[in-house]
Parts: sequence; structure tokens; C-alpha cells
Amino acid sequence: MRQKVIAVVGPTAVGKTSLSVEIAKKFSGEIISGDSMQIYKGMDIGTAKVTNTEKENIPHYMIDIKEPNESFSVADFQEQVHHYIKEISDKKHLPIIVGGTGLYIQAALFGYNFAEKKRDDSFQIKIENEIEEKGIMSVYKRLERIDPEQASKIHPNNTRRVVRALEVYERTGMTMTAYHEQQQLVSPFDPILIGLEMDRPLLYERINQRVDQMIKEGLVNEVRFFYEKGLKDSQSMKAIGYKEFIPYFEGNQSLEDSIEILKRNSRRYAKRQYTWFRNKMDVDWYTITHEDKSEKIEIILQDLAGKLEKK
Repeated sequence: MRQKVIAVVGPTAVGKTSLSVEIAKKFSGEIISGDSMQIYKGMDIGTAKVTNTEKENIPHYMIDIKEPNESFSVADFQEQVHHYIKEISDKKHLPIIVGGTGLYIQAALFGYNFAEKKRDDSFQIKIENEIEEKGIMSVYKRLERIDPEQASKIHPNNTRRVVRALEVYERTGMTMTAYHEQQQLVSPFDPILIGLEMDRPLLYERINQRVDQMIKEGLVNEVRFFYEKGLKDSQSMKAIGYKEFIPYFEGNQSLEDSIEILKRNSRRYAKRQYTWFRNKMDVDWYTITHEDKSEKIEIILQDLAGKLEKK
């Protein structure tokens, strides 16, 4: 019998953390973070990392496992989550994944096979030499011709992902987009996906309020600490909540503009998250408001009780 795994998904600031803790308390669960940035130590405010108070003594995994100068791939995430699902289920507890990074959640729950795509160092060196000679835009435009959908998801400055997408195409004859579409969405687990959504204006209001709260809590100083450690080009500093302040530190943008850009980028990211989960995964959605949040959580817990009882 396949192990049941709960996944709580949805856009940023919608209330996933508090729901996941309620589920864990009700069903003897333990929580695995499905956020690609909460893995980094010290990056607490900008990633809206769950606090010790919010955890309510529920064990949480996949938080603070990497230094901010280290890289971390989807394949790494998949491997680690599978390890924790087994560890939690061996204790007869319920694994609960919570987060908004769609590709990471999908890779953890379904049959993505990354083994076929081991790195080819010679190809990487060849492309890097080409970038040095002709510039990144020459290589990026080739990706736009080969795989426009993948190119639209990758910033030209993200050399690592540009090279990776081209490498997959050269080695397999298949675009990264086609590769993802071909993956069999057959899960080794028995996943139950719970999605939280809000009316767009309310969600955007919550996002703006969350950013204001992050600023009050010291987000600018948190980002400055990592910037001054020389990490501005690291994978961790590419995250929303961090990259927006680099122009401010370099004297090219006001603090007020940086904050407004962070709010805008967060709203856009929420929209992309919602679209991803809607299009890629079979999620049971629940719309919540300020007024009915407690009531909706009770409904979700009742619905989950019925699903978990089914063999």
C-alpha cells in the first residue's frame, strides 16, 4: 500500500503554514517544507520562514539545511524529501509537505526521474567559453529559438539554468519543456493535495502587508548581511525578497522603490504559483477569507479525515 502524503499548496501569503500545523496536530503529522528558499540558513525574514512559536512543537524538516553560498537542485530536493517521508512514515506519523514552489512539490510527489540527466562537464565548459566570447544573450537567444517556453521562465543572467536547458536538448534531442511534459505523473505515494486560494484583491493586500511587516522586522539588514558577505551572485540571493535590494545597496535605486518592486514581484509570483498548481496538479481547492478562515480549516480537516480513512 502506498504511503499517504498530504501536500498543502497555493500562492504566497495565503495561509499555508497555519493550515499545515493544524493538520499535523489533528492527524499526528510532521511537516516537510516545500519551499526552495527556506533551506538556506539565516534567510529567515525574506522567505517568511516558520517561527518556533508558529511550529507549535510540530517537527519541521528541510529548513536551514544549506549555507547561502551553496547550490541546491530540484533533484537534491526530491531525494531529501523522499528520505524524510520514509523517516516520518516509519514512526507511523503522517508526512505533510507545505510550500509554494510548484516544480519542487511536483518532483517530490511524482515520478520525475533526474538520473538520466547527469551533468556533462565538457558541454558546460564549451557553453561557458561561448558566453565569454559572445556574451550571454547570444546563448540565451539560442534557447529562445529551441525552447521558448523554458526561456520565458529563465532570466538571461541565470547562466546555470540556461546552460542546463541547452545541455538537455543537445544530449536528448528533447527540449526541457517536452521532457517535463513527458514525465509520467505517477506517484510512488498516495498524495492528497490541498490548495488554498483567495480572491485576488484580498491576496494582493495580504502580500503588501506581509512585505511591510518584513521591512519592520529587519529584512533590509538581513539582505545587506548576505550582500556584504559577497553573495549577491549566489543562487540564494536570486530569490524574491533579496534580489530587489541589490540596486539599492549599489546606489542605483531608492529604498522606497526597492520595497515597491518587491511587492510587485511578490504579487506576480503569487499569480504564477496559482497558475502552476492549477495547470499541473490535481488539487482540491478551498477559497478562504479573513472572516471564514477558522470555519474553512475545520471543513478541510473533516474532508481530510474522510480521505485518510479510505484504504
